[in-house]
Amino acid sequence: MPTARLKLLRDGPYELNGDMELVDEHGRALAAPDPTVYLCRCGLSARKPFCDGSHARTGWSADTSVPGLRDCA
Repeated sequence: MPTARLKLLRDGPYELNGDMELVDEHGRALAAPDPTVYLCRCGLSARKPFCDGSHARTGWSADTSVPGLRDCA
């Protein structure tokens, strides 16, 4: 079973690293460019689901909180 860690970066993408498998909506494997991938969360990337830095070029911002998610630590 793949294990991975997803980290929300302030004003940036999701950082995903670890033992993972990325698949599309049909279950087909997507080739991850590196063991650590950055997934778009601003919706502006031309390389979705991967980040291309569009958030920084456009001034997109978001904090690292997730509404409704409790701290598990």
